[in-house]
Amino acid sequence: MTRQLRYTPVALTIGTFLAASFALCVAWDAVFPDWAMRRAWEPLLPGFSWLSIGTFLLGLAEAFLYGFWLALVVPAARWTSQRLDTDHQSARSTA
Repeated sequence: MTRQLRYTPVALTIGTFLAASFALCVAWDAVFPDWAMRRAWEPLLPGFSWLSIGTFLLGLAEAFLYGFWLALVVPAARWTSQRLDTDHQSARSTA
């Protein structure tokens, strides 16, 4: 029997990963401004603009929250898996 993923740990993991990635990209932009990623962040993170402590914290929080949105795949995958298992079992019982 396989162990099912729970939403909260997955959401926290993805959110932390996205927030850390955002922070690393901001640091990269500060060190290498010619290769800046800020043009990619501004349309993806509402209210984010380059760069103050307030907008950095806002971008960090938004990146973290995107992780919770992305983790909605977990309950959707669980529902789909259960649905397919039910359909598969009912097909086997009628055969």
